[in-house]
Amino acid sequence: MKPTTRGFLFLAFVLAVLPLALPNAYYYDLAIRIAINASIAVGLNLLIGYTGQISLGHAGFFGIGAYASAILTSRYGWPSAVALILGAVATAVLAFAVARPILKLKGHYLAMATLGLGIILSMLIINETDFTGGPDGMPVDAFSLFGWQIAGEHTWYAVVAVMLLLVTRAALNLIDAPAGRALQAIHGSEIAARVAGIDTTSFKVRVFVLSAVVASVMGSVTAHYVGFLTPGAAGFFHSIELVTMVVLGGMASVFGSILGAVVLTLLPQLLSAFEGWETVVFGLILMLTMIFLPRGIVPTLRLKFAGRAA
Repeated sequence: MKPTTRGFLFLAFVLAVLPLALPNAYYYDLAIRIAINASIAVGLNLLIGYTGQISLGHAGFFGIGAYASAILTSRYGWPSAVALILGAVATAVLAFAVARPILKLKGHYLAMATLGLGIILSMLIINETDFTGGPDGMPVDAFSLFGWQIAGEHTWYAVVAVMLLLVTRAALNLIDAPAGRALQAIHGSEIAARVAGIDTTSFKVRVFVLSAVVASVMGSVTAHYVGFLTPGAAGFFHSIELVTMVVLGGMASVFGSILGAVVLTLLPQLLSAFEGWETVVFGLILMLTMIFLPRGIVPTLRLKFAGRAA
């Protein structure tokens, strides 16, 4: 059995038995937020970790999905599933439109361009007060499908756990496919990949759109789960948080992305005991982790264990 298959089965086992260890709604809420963040991080890792293209604007795509669902369902009474799909389609169209000019840039120029895109989307959400509620935010109706309304922490946990498994399985399949090897070739050397006959622009655009759509769908899910949206969901700091999950867990590691989401979602809760100093301790832990585990948690530990085994 391949290591990735064992990892996927272990993830499915953990998600299946985890409810047995969750004592109340607070812990269910943490588990749901972890699954949502992990799904976005897995999609973002395909772009950053496997293809080597930095994006500091993915919270903007998250915001498009979230506000599309919120506005269409709460203000116009559209079905939740239709609103989610339209949000994903709108995100895909925008991501496709901006991908070609943006992805021609390299390194910090690419990072700045994606940062600018995220800021523009965030400012649109803040300024279009008639639709989005502006800085005050807006309420969001519950998600309903054919008359069945998703409510309660147990149901939401089951929904996001299945979505995380689907995103993880899809990412693993993509990485094992020729398209995944093309993405890794682009990360290694874009010139060499082009010489080998890989259409680098097409692959970069497709993975950019794919990761943006994952963020958009999870934004819609978050909007319905939380029941209230504020512009911070599409803000710069949320983008940085998503990128940090990928880097901390391990770039070019699907399971590293999930672990990064677990750590960064739980850590602020665990550090609440350091009253007034939790941000300092949080930054110190991140700094020490990256010093001693420079490739990210999962890849670095994997290399160390492989070295000992050899």
